[in-house]
Order: sequence, then C-alpha cells, then structure tokens
Amino acid sequence: MTAYWIGRVKVTDEAAYGEYAKRAGPAIAKHGGEFLARGGRCVTFEGEERARNVVVAFPTVEDAVACYNSPEYQEAWEFQKDAAVRDLLVVEGV
Repeated sequence: MTAYWIGRVKVTDEAAYGEYAKRAGPAIAKHGGEFLARGGRCVTFEGEERARNVVVAFPTVEDAVACYNSPEYQEAWEFQKDAAVRDLLVVEGV
C-alpha cells in the first residue's frame, strides 16, 4: 500500500539545507520515492506554519523507512540536522 512521507520544514541555513536536498533526492528516488509536493504555496489552518512542506509517495511504509535508514539518506541528513527545524513522518495510504 502506498505510503506518504510528509515533511514540514523551517530552513535556518539555506546553503546547508540546499546540500541536503541535493543529496536526499537521489536517495529517495533509489527507494522508489516520488515527490508529490516540494515547497510551493501552502495555507496553514492550524498549528505552526512552516515555509517548506514536502510530500513524497513511496510504494510501502517499509520502503519509506528503508530510505530514511539508508546510508545515502543518512549522509544527506547530516547536512540538514543543524540547518532546519522539521517534522517528518510516514503515513500509510488508504
């Protein structure tokens, strides 16, 4: 069943976050991830507003988890760890 990786991000260091994004994209694609939303206009109705919102579809929750835990993604993650405040979760579709 399709799973959705949902990220809500406030970037605090554009250069470092840009390096993260450059490296994360190939790692995500390698695990079957497809970007459905990446930035773009957003309207927040409730909760804390974050300027950057990302939705990635993966074939399964297991694929999304494997991507996150992969050496390639973890290498990319190091670039964003001090460059953004974010929430990231995976939700299984219906």
